[in-house]
Amino acid sequence: MHVPEHNWHDWRWQFANRLRTEADFAKLMELTESEKEALKSPSFAVAVTPYFASLIQKDNPNCPIRRQAIPLIEESTPDVHGLSDPLAEDAMSPVNNLVHRYPDRVLLIVTETCHMYCRHCTRRRRVGFKEKPISKTDLANALAYIRQNPQIRDVLVSGGDPFTLGDQSLEQIIKAIREIPHVEIIRIGTRAPITNPFRVTARLVRMLRKYHPLWVNVQFNHPLEITPEAANACAMLADAGIPLGNQTVLLRGINDSAAIQKELAHRLVQIRVRPYYLYQCDLAAGIGHFRTPVSLGIEVMEQMLGHTSGFAIPTFVVDAPGGGGKIPILPQYLLCQTPEKIVMRNYEGKIFTYPKPNPK
Repeated sequence: MHVPEHNWHDWRWQFANRLRTEADFAKLMELTESEKEALKSPSFAVAVTPYFASLIQKDNPNCPIRRQAIPLIEESTPDVHGLSDPLAEDAMSPVNNLVHRYPDRVLLIVTETCHMYCRHCTRRRRVGFKEKPISKTDLANALAYIRQNPQIRDVLVSGGDPFTLGDQSLEQIIKAIREIPHVEIIRIGTRAPITNPFRVTARLVRMLRKYHPLWVNVQFNHPLEITPEAANACAMLADAGIPLGNQTVLLRGINDSAAIQKELAHRLVQIRVRPYYLYQCDLAAGIGHFRTPVSLGIEVMEQMLGHTSGFAIPTFVVDAPGGGGKIPILPQYLLCQTPEKIVMRNYEGKIFTYPKPNPK
């Protein structure tokens, strides 16, 4: 299908023309039986922008772009470890759409809509089934809660994807948060630079830069996602003084090797995106086929630490089931310690001793 260039580069056109059905995808590629069966199911939220769909390797059923975008019937396979709400967000929600897990920061869910519904989504229980922003009542209650809790210094605006909101709607939310005196940092979590990079417009960037200090967290999971369009979206944000951090999810069959993770990290820093977290895949129901052993994540870290620039290495974390928060997992470098010294190994396996300071 021929699309005029002005439409293709219009983020609203991309959003309005997302692929949702078996018929939509069948126009672009031959679907597998598992994909066909999954796309017939009303229990799967499916939407993929034409831009992101254009990155799929059409003759490769295991394409890492494809596996993130098109559901498989394996998502309906019973999983003894799968949880509807793996991070206990609902239990830690003092008011609707607000999660208060850590003492000094909160998560504000401003929409349940995304440009694309990732197959590994941890909030798949709620995202994508009612495509609408937070209600005025719920937003007012969330803002009131933040105002009443002066220990909150950091607000993460997420969803869904906040960048599915129009500029005016998004600014109303950010402005209201910025007006709370004890809030020091505002962060936005989005995959728009990856799934609909045309959403990052000059107008959006001008609006965001008014509310510094403001950070944006993105989610590149594979080097193939770093296209010229995605790089340009990140450059526009970075040029506006907005620090960018990347949160990759470790996914079986997609990015589960040190070689892919290192290439991704190197390409990210080239586009001024700091590798921030490497997440162990959560225990959300329906995504068991994406999970890897934690030992694989440790192996990835082992092959990155000392083997590339420190700022290019993310922190490997397990977001503990039940709301325990992010727990960093690292290879073991401290071999032993005594009152006089510690014994450690470096990335090459060589052993070193570091004396402890003399007691005063």
